Amino acid sequence: QVPLLESGGGLVQAGGSLRLSCAASGGTFSTYDMGWFRQSPGKERVFVAAVSRNTGNTYYADSVKGRFTISRDFAKNTVYLQMNSLKPEDTAVYYCAALLAGNPLDLDDYDYWGQGTQVTVSS
Repeated sequence: QVPLLESGGGLVQAGGSLRLSCAASGGTFSTYDMGWFRQSPGKERVFVAAVSRNTGNTYYADSVKGRFTISRDFAKNTVYLQMNSLKPEDTAVYYCAALLAGNPLDLDDYDYWGQGTQVTVSS
């Protein structure tokens, strides 16, 4: 098990910024790729960003490229999602997840999930 705890969500005006954090407990954080997903009301959960465990490669959904940045701090067992130039359509519950093996863009391949944090962007 890799318990994950997200934080940093909230209400922000369009054009503003937020930084989400996801803290992993346990000693195996470095063995997982880490991803962020989001789910808006009435919609499916979709991929936002991911970072690999060893190469540091990052992946982004087209809708957030150039605005969001994913990073991880191995010393703190934490992955971050810096979100800039936020838009109302970014409003969603954001989830972090840990992937042991598989496609980092595919939510079905992820092994562990956090409980989610709400991000609301007002126009």
